[in-house]
Amino acid sequence: MKHLQPITLAIAALATATAAQAQSSVTVSGIADAAVRVVSNEDRGSVKSLVSGSNSTSRLVFRGTEDLGDGLSAGFHLEHGIRLDSGEAVQSTQFWDRRSTVSLASRTLGELRAGRDFVPSYVAWTRHDPFSYVGVGGSTNLISATPNGPIRNTFGTAANTVVRASNAVQWIAPAGLGGFEGGLLVAAGEGGTAASGQAKVVGLRAGWAGSGFHVGGAYTRSENDRTDAGGVFKDATVGSGWDAGVVRVSLAWRRFDQADAKQTNWMLGAWVPVGAGEVKLSYLKADFDGRVGRTNLGANGSRQLAAGYVHALSKRTALYATVARIDNDGANALAIPGGASGLAAGNSSTGTELGLRHNF
Repeated sequence: MKHLQPITLAIAALATATAAQAQSSVTVSGIADAAVRVVSNEDRGSVKSLVSGSNSTSRLVFRGTEDLGDGLSAGFHLEHGIRLDSGEAVQSTQFWDRRSTVSLASRTLGELRAGRDFVPSYVAWTRHDPFSYVGVGGSTNLISATPNGPIRNTFGTAANTVVRASNAVQWIAPAGLGGFEGGLLVAAGEGGTAASGQAKVVGLRAGWAGSGFHVGGAYTRSENDRTDAGGVFKDATVGSGWDAGVVRVSLAWRRFDQADAKQTNWMLGAWVPVGAGEVKLSYLKADFDGRVGRTNLGANGSRQLAAGYVHALSKRTALYATVARIDNDGANALAIPGGASGLAAGNSSTGTELGLRHNF
């Protein structure tokens, strides 16, 4: 597959160039992001590495739109994740792993979109994360299939639907509804299994924004062959934020629930403009409850504290630095990515990184 990727990319670029003759606009863009990272896991020592996408995921994006008249437009959006440190694809079996959609949009009726895309709960949650779900400070560090809990119980170690769903059709509400926004997503399982990363998904998102304040929530449910006996996987989130000019703050809650296992995450975030840059702060907490088989999850939990600074060199280029620490309770051993394996239950993990991001 790795040998075919350059050929696939060349074909995609040629197809895009050909399509440009019939499209109102076709663009090729992306992000190149790399950072030096040091992760120290308690009793395991430290590991230094060069990593990709710590401020924003490195990616290649093909996007096109065509004006159909009368307020209608058609479009496509293709995103390919890149490991900038090694030149590899993020997913070896999904070239357009981040997003692959085609859409029909109306200024008055909204957008109908089909393909692989983000689920409503992820969209509602990540807008409150100062670190955009990536890097040593991202909230993804506490949303993992590593510990016993509802995510692992539903999906095992295969791809899950806490971020994206394949085979999806969704409707996104139009702008201009007095600040209200929302969407509905439905994805077919297509007879797939948890091991294949396929699931039957239904999700709903709604929110309102105005006068520097926003509030919203989402609910997503997923079914696969592992949920047949224990019930569907439920992913619910609510959050709000306020932009006071000198600081932006957010507070969000997210609950994962499947059978007798529950995971509840809290996130408090802040963005503070400083000259040509911005200070980012976040505190996250993950509490587990219920049971997986005979295993009681009630004593398990994790906390993450993160601080960072992003300095804009231009509209497209920025330097950034982030520090973060995870502390675990009970049987949890969640760790910042990139450290030595084998972190013992209840131990801590710390990480620092310094990176450069360029949008093109």
